[in-house]
Amino acid sequence: MNIGIAHVAVYASDLEATKDFYVKYFNGKCGERYENQDGFSSYFVSFGDTVRLEVMHSLHLKRQQIDEHASGWSHVAFSVGDKETVMSITEKITSAGYALYSPPRETGDGYFESCVADPDGNRVEITI
Repeated sequence: MNIGIAHVAVYASDLEATKDFYVKYFNGKCGERYENQDGFSSYFVSFGDTVRLEVMHSLHLKRQQIDEHASGWSHVAFSVGDKETVMSITEKITSAGYALYSPPRETGDGYFESCVADPDGNRVEITI
């Protein structure tokens, strides 16, 4: 049996802004917009050959409080290759007005990373 993660999905209050965030800052390649009659719409954003993020929106979406210490998914992490790129992307994102959750740093588990917010405040880790 060959099992892998096909994609991860995130609901967005502003579908276009969130799709654009992942395309602009993480070099994502966006597929066609999908819509149905129930008020659901989405894009698949690809990173490399096998990793995809589905950015979704619904007319029935309810805003959820983001809490670092709540159960559930914590963050999505992007590997960008080196420390300089971690710092550069972090600077571009925060200069555009997105929140900085943690600045670029060496972590206790041996990573070099930062953590920023996407348009809905979801945690996005940028690492080597």
